[in-house]
Amino acid sequence: MAGSTKGAKPRGSIERLRSGSLRVRVYGGKDPISKRRNTLTETIPAGPNAEREAEKARTRLVHEVDEARHPRTSATVDELLDRYFSVITVERTTLTRYRQVADLHIRPLIGSQRAGRITGDVLDTLFAEVRRCRAHCRNEKGRVDHRTSATHACDDRCKPHSCKPLGEATIRKIHYILSGAFKKAQYWNWISTSPITGAEAPAQPPPNPSPPSAEDAARIINQSWADDPGWGTAVWLLMVTGLRRGEICAIRRQDIDLDNQVLHLRHALAQDGAEVWEKSTKTHQERRIVLDDVTSQLIAEHMTRGEDQAHAIGAQLQGDCYLFSNDPAHSVPLRPSSVTQRYRRLVRRLGIDTHLHALRDYSATELIAAGVDVRTVAGRLGHGGGGTTTLRVYTAWLSEADQRAAQALTERLPPKPEAMSRSERARTEPHAPYERIAADLWAEITAGRFPAGSLLPTVKQLQSTYDVSAGTVQRATRLLQEWGAIDVKRGSRAVVMSSAGKASAPDERSADRAADAPPAPQPLLDLRLLHLGEEIRRFVADADPSDPDHLTKLMKGAARRHRGSQADLTEYELEVRRSGDDTLITTFVVI
Repeated sequence: MAGSTKGAKPRGSIERLRSGSLRVRVYGGKDPISKRRNTLTETIPAGPNAEREAEKARTRLVHEVDEARHPRTSATVDELLDRYFSVITVERTTLTRYRQVADLHIRPLIGSQRAGRITGDVLDTLFAEVRRCRAHCRNEKGRVDHRTSATHACDDRCKPHSCKPLGEATIRKIHYILSGAFKKAQYWNWISTSPITGAEAPAQPPPNPSPPSAEDAARIINQSWADDPGWGTAVWLLMVTGLRRGEICAIRRQDIDLDNQVLHLRHALAQDGAEVWEKSTKTHQERRIVLDDVTSQLIAEHMTRGEDQAHAIGAQLQGDCYLFSNDPAHSVPLRPSSVTQRYRRLVRRLGIDTHLHALRDYSATELIAAGVDVRTVAGRLGHGGGGTTTLRVYTAWLSEADQRAAQALTERLPPKPEAMSRSERARTEPHAPYERIAADLWAEITAGRFPAGSLLPTVKQLQSTYDVSAGTVQRATRLLQEWGAIDVKRGSRAVVMSSAGKASAPDERSADRAADAPPAPQPLLDLRLLHLGEEIRRFVADADPSDPDHLTKLMKGAARRHRGSQADLTEYELEVRRSGDDTLITTFVVI
């Protein structure tokens, strides 16, 4: 055999396989992971020069062992990632994201391969694959992208598979994870050189902030107020301050200084699945955000509502209670994911293509457009680097002007809409099942299908008709009673009252109660403001279209937001329509 020499026995061995190929083996020490022998192996194909090539391979492997350039372990990429994730020091949410990226795009492709055998060619193939298809499909015919991995009935959301490349930002994250893991492998002497050294990371994608337009922002604010005053306050605060979702969830009552109109931001909430915990802010720095007069008033009203809710259950709010909470005692914060989900449902209902983080973009771009200096904007947003991040992301919105940051935003935002109770809103825009039941019955009563003095269908009949629980029907009944449409007595079926709001029930007590029922609210109006014939804005208001004082007040407020206090009302027109109806009621002008 070509590997034999006189004198000392050569290191390593060469054996012939049944196929005629030669297998070269060289002992490389003990595997630090498995504690077993680490044997370097290489196979030489059969041929006339096989023995000479095998001897060269044996000599090369021996030199690699002597120079400590050989892989010291047979650990796989999966094992390397497990060890790497167990020792790196990063935020818990960051580590969770790293694990998600590795599970989706690294482990399925190269996880089972030995870390010491990963080459630059293997990594180039990995990056080419994720750029081809983010799902790593194998071009299977008939593949369907299902809306969920759980058992379900397919609908139009389950569509035929279409290959889409992975985003450059995620590919950069893959490169960052592998670079860190192989660097650690070198430090642990698992490998001699890192295969990712020559692989270039993708370029950083250019920032592309996409704030909602002023018109969309107005619609979002108005709808959030209509849904819930507390939710409206949260959305308003996000727009004005540009807080991150974890930061607004972590605000406590003691962080609000209403006397000096300052918000002290000390912590943020983080979430991993169902677990929520408090941590420092993203830049690990506390910051003070000045609040304008309107925002301070809204927060004060929100805190008063919270105190009233707590008092109703016999509780008292403390300073360390959370500012925003679904708990009457405000002891449990909102979950960051629930804020994102609720906002997503809100904008989908309005037909606006945006997301929660865009409110942060809105705050930044509006402040910059109003002339606030970049350092101040960076301080309010919590950007590090003294404003370099703000400059890099929002350069396109830089303009000239100089106004105080706390007052700049509210001058560009729509005014707070007139308060509308949940019951008033449910009559024209029902959302919940019980609201839809009440709205249907109200429509039938006003249409005369249930005349005054007649009996409402029984609870069981309504349960069967709408396929809901008895509790839902009872909530609908109470809502109709608030509207003055029915009279309910214990042990008796609901009696329909007249659509005018006056009692027409057979007994005198029902008549007295119906006479005291509040009148139905005015319908919502769609208003279109024009300046010298050019449309300026559209907005919705609860007003009387026949009351000139109402219309003058609305026109004056909208004109001031357009041209300031110097606005000439004689240059404006206000087109009035009922909400949901394109028929023009009147065009209002001031002479």
